Amino acid sequence: MLKLTLRPRERVVVNGCVIRNGDRRQALTVENRADIVRESDLLKPDAESTPVSKVYFLVQTALIRPDTRDQILPMIQQGLADLACCFGAEMRSRIMEAANFVSMADFYKAMSELRAVLKYETELMQLRPAPRAPNHEAAHA
Repeated sequence: MLKLTLRPRERVVVNGCVIRNGDRRQALTVENRADIVRESDLLKPDAESTPVSKVYFLVQTALIRPDTRDQILPMIQQGLADLACCFGAEMRSRIMEAANFVSMADFYKAMSELRAVLKYETELMQLRPAPRAPNHEAAHA
């Protein structure tokens, strides 16, 4: 059983169906297995494309579009394998957990693991090399 509390006008996807809450906070109880994700956990199609976001987007597509799962599952598995080679132990562990969840068709939990990797990737991409000091010899050449 899962209890969802939705903020006003918040959207949630349940088994591929988009549901929008009304103007007041509401609570729903889901009493059986369903694929559920809040809109806030979804990447927008126009989001910046990075290696992790590409895999995350495939996993979210598998979650909200069950009819595509058989097609994209090999791409998800290959993407996760590629990511595991690029990160250190902590992020690799999360990626491997995501792969385990994908193999169990628990795409929401896979997305949860990948959110931490997405955040880490964003932090890495914001790092910039230190500016180089001007080369005086090159100016005189």
